[in-house]
Amino acid sequence: MNPDVIYYVAVSLNGYIATPDGGVDWLAAYQTPDEDYGYAAFFDSIDALIFGSRTYEQVVGFGAWPYGDKPCRVFSRRTLATPRPEIRLTTAEPPEVLSELAAQGLKRVWLVGGGQLAASFRRHGLITEYILSVIPVFLGGGVPLFAAPGPEASLALIGATPYSNGVVQLHYRHAG
Repeated sequence: MNPDVIYYVAVSLNGYIATPDGGVDWLAAYQTPDEDYGYAAFFDSIDALIFGSRTYEQVVGFGAWPYGDKPCRVFSRRTLATPRPEIRLTTAEPPEVLSELAAQGLKRVWLVGGGQLAASFRRHGLITEYILSVIPVFLGGGVPLFAAPGPEASLALIGATPYSNGVVQLHYRHAG
């Protein structure tokens, strides 16, 4: 059985996860030391991470690797530096990568981003949970939550958590 794939991401009110140039500076005003929006508990609950190549490059550009030694797969057709042994590049399709992670006994995988990779996982019907932190900002354009339309899908609301700064975190599970 494949691991659960959780798309845990911040999204603007108009559906963007980054500005047109991939920037996430618009999130800075909502990052405070006294509120992690459940991130620590979520991170403790996952076994592995998956990234698109641009999201991976952005994270690496921030400096120190924030994900410890959890296994990471980076979907890329380009050659990228992977300075840590737990980070592996892959050109495989999402179902193959999930089968590989399942064979390692991993149960919960964080789909970190981006929109193209999320669309691919969604097309394959592989995202089991969505945790969307809706940020009260309209971006003029950018990287959409999903890069392309996908199949119809029904979701069941697991929870909704409003925060005093206007952020609302929505947690859905695939209803199928």
